[in-house]
Amino acid sequence: MRLCDAETMRGLDRHAIEEVGIPGVVLMENAGRGTAELMRAAWDTHLAEGVTVLCGRGNNGGDGFVVARHLHNWGYPVRAYLFSRGDRVSGDAAVNLAAAIRMGIPVQEVPDEAAWEAVRLEALGARVLVDALLGTGLRSDVRGLLRKVVEDVNASGRLVMAVDIPSGLDTATGRPHGVAVRADMTATYGLAKLGQVLEPAVAHVGELHVVDISIPREKAEQGPTHDRLVEAEEVALSLPDRPFDGHKGTFGHLCVLAGSVGKVGAAVLACHAALRSGVGLVTLAIPRSAAPFLSSLMPEVMLDLLEDDGHGHVSPVSIPRLEEILAHRTAVAVGPGLSTGDGVREVLEHLIRNAGLPMVVDADGLNVLAGHLDVVAEAGTPVILTPHPGEASRLLETSTAEVQADRVGAVRTLAARARSVVVLKGARTLTATEGGRVSVNPTGNAGMATGGAGDVLTGLIGGLLAQGVDAEDAAVSGVYLHGLAGDLAAEVTGGRALAAGDLIDALGAAFQAVTGEGEEV
Repeated sequence: MRLCDAETMRGLDRHAIEEVGIPGVVLMENAGRGTAELMRAAWDTHLAEGVTVLCGRGNNGGDGFVVARHLHNWGYPVRAYLFSRGDRVSGDAAVNLAAAIRMGIPVQEVPDEAAWEAVRLEALGARVLVDALLGTGLRSDVRGLLRKVVEDVNASGRLVMAVDIPSGLDTATGRPHGVAVRADMTATYGLAKLGQVLEPAVAHVGELHVVDISIPREKAEQGPTHDRLVEAEEVALSLPDRPFDGHKGTFGHLCVLAGSVGKVGAAVLACHAALRSGVGLVTLAIPRSAAPFLSSLMPEVMLDLLEDDGHGHVSPVSIPRLEEILAHRTAVAVGPGLSTGDGVREVLEHLIRNAGLPMVVDADGLNVLAGHLDVVAEAGTPVILTPHPGEASRLLETSTAEVQADRVGAVRTLAARARSVVVLKGARTLTATEGGRVSVNPTGNAGMATGGAGDVLTGLIGGLLAQGVDAEDAAVSGVYLHGLAGDLAAEVTGGRALAAGDLIDALGAAFQAVTGEGEEV
């Protein structure tokens, strides 16, 4: 699903009106009729119990009057409420207000809070409410009369259809401007808006439908928006073929540089996840002092023991040996349980500059890069960074709260500064490229907020890189499959009991769900 921002959508509207010659009132007609058709298909029996259309004085309200007109024409009982004086409505919205009145639809003007209080019980008595109060152009907090109306709609317990976007939501960040309508369904026009598929907007948008309003397809596809909500089909297309006569060398060899004394579990999880990615071979490079008993824990993984610094951490003395290892590998995953310190940073900086292999960096690898993003930006090989919000804040030298306040802006900024692919983990994980394209991930659940889940993601992405998947696809597909594995595992364990190992166990089912393939023989 392609996503756009409000400015891009306004530009597409202008193109359709001014250059193609489709009148704005026709676009409004298409929007309102498409919304009404969605309502009829989903809520036919409920509509028969009455519909209230709540309209602002702008084009969003105009769309609402079109909805009211079509529902009225189909025989449903409809009332409309205009939160303005009628003489303040202009343009295409005024055309449709007048048409609704001439068709005999009751339209009540509600210019202030006293007027709303007088009609509130009547308006909210309908079984279905249509939110056509505020559109995608909102820039400030919802206040006064409209704030009261939004709060009353949310408390009503009625079915709610939002016109284009739930009133009060920001189209860019998905955050409410003070308050926002909680809809059961949203009909959005032309293209879905980025903010509609982010948290916390998801709980406000409900079921999202994109209505074709006659925006020329060629123009929409050529527009500046390349953002997307990831879908299973594109993940399946990004996965490498597995020829019947392939062997372990065919499917790549991942080196995992991870672990230190006391943090071996992170390395184990990353390696096990990599093995489930379809990669042919996995080697774990780990400080010698952290390695006892690892062979029994991971019989499928090859071990390469590195010299440590006397504290159980990888030492720069190991760089020549690492170079020998990487000469025969196809990708690198760095960071889980690696620990921090100047020696670790020296090793990582050397790898980024000299390994010549695609690389995913997570956890302690990110922590030692804080203040040294120039090393990543100057790398001559694809690098994927996978921070959680705290790690992202350190890399951006800002606060976690600022990252979370504008996750899209943060991930774009970090990707641009690092000149890399960046995965910003969290609810609706975001992946951004250096050029600013953002992919929003729809899979995953709160049960995945558990220790080790990030290490699983690192191994999975690393395994895809080792198989030759390009950096953006490896990141996007790894995140999607990781979240899907979490969803499948939660069906068995419940979200509360979910552990990182459950994600690894569910990866096979996640791959099968995406590709539609059964067990390979």
